[in-house]
Amino acid sequence: MHLILRDFWWPKIRKDVEKYVNTCPVCQRSKIRREKPSGLLHPLPTPSRPWEIISTDFITDLPPSLGYTTILVVVDLFTKLAHFIPCDGLPTAKQTADLFLQHIFRLHGLPKSLVTDRGSQFTSRFCKALQQLLGIDSRLSSAHHPQTDGQTERTNATLEQYLRCYVNYQQDNWASLLPLSEFAYNNGVQASTKETPFFANYGFHPRFFPPVIETSEVPAAEDWLQELTAVQQLLLQQLDQAKEDYKRHADIHRQPGPEIKVGDRVLLSTRFLPSHRPCRKLDARFIGPYPVVAQLNPVTFKLQLPRSMCIHPVFHRSLLLPADGVRPDADRPAPTPVLVDGEEEFEVQDILDSR
Repeated sequence: MHLILRDFWWPKIRKDVEKYVNTCPVCQRSKIRREKPSGLLHPLPTPSRPWEIISTDFITDLPPSLGYTTILVVVDLFTKLAHFIPCDGLPTAKQTADLFLQHIFRLHGLPKSLVTDRGSQFTSRFCKALQQLLGIDSRLSSAHHPQTDGQTERTNATLEQYLRCYVNYQQDNWASLLPLSEFAYNNGVQASTKETPFFANYGFHPRFFPPVIETSEVPAAEDWLQELTAVQQLLLQQLDQAKEDYKRHADIHRQPGPEIKVGDRVLLSTRFLPSHRPCRKLDARFIGPYPVVAQLNPVTFKLQLPRSMCIHPVFHRSLLLPADGVRPDADRPAPTPVLVDGEEEFEVQDILDSR
């Protein structure tokens, strides 16, 4: 602006220059955005009872231990009770269902909702059909937004920290440490509930040291049931308060961002997209624009992407930037390739060589 004002002036010059710059397609795709990420925190609903909503994830690429290389982590979002299940590699959808039957269903029954990432184990037709038959609501995280399953991500970090402390030098004994890891995790006080997962789920603390003072008191079953009910009611209040506190602190570093509606055209961040160019530092920060075809929740949108982009078309608000329009003199992007029998068709300009 300063350079233009050296030699030019006309009414509303600042407004005209800002509009010209904001509608520059190269600037929109290439400039770094300094503002806070868009999209305020949108927490999952608080479950009303234990094992109503659970989340799952895998810890992969571990060194072989007793024939296992992967850990399936399952967490109850109400009590925070977790189960750590060793696997011999990343299981298929059917193998995951078998593990769920052996280790979760026999102890806790069927959940109402299942929170997962977009792994093939949870997006396959087999898994979708099974969940539909069992009446389980599947909640898949949006692309490149692991905060959706933040509970399991934090549990994974805690488990990895525990194993890191006690694993041997060869790192081949972690499978034998899982039972004690699970006990230690479930016997630790959670910041959100102010209780241990074990006590929140069963209503008593497990015995792992000999009692200092022997006692012969046996509480009545009715008293125990009332205490467990009171604990779980308090747990519900603590979870709601923890979510409010977490949302308030998280939103300090976020902003609502400009409104995006169905039909708008937006730019998509290239932060998590593969690039075929030599250097990512010199690559465009955004690509597009692409039209918004659906809004799945306040912070998740579905885009109409070219068929050549073989990625899931649902993205979090923080990865999208409203396109500010295109100047009349700006270069238009190349049209989408013609599709013939589902394949892209290109016109050959020249044959450089043949054999």
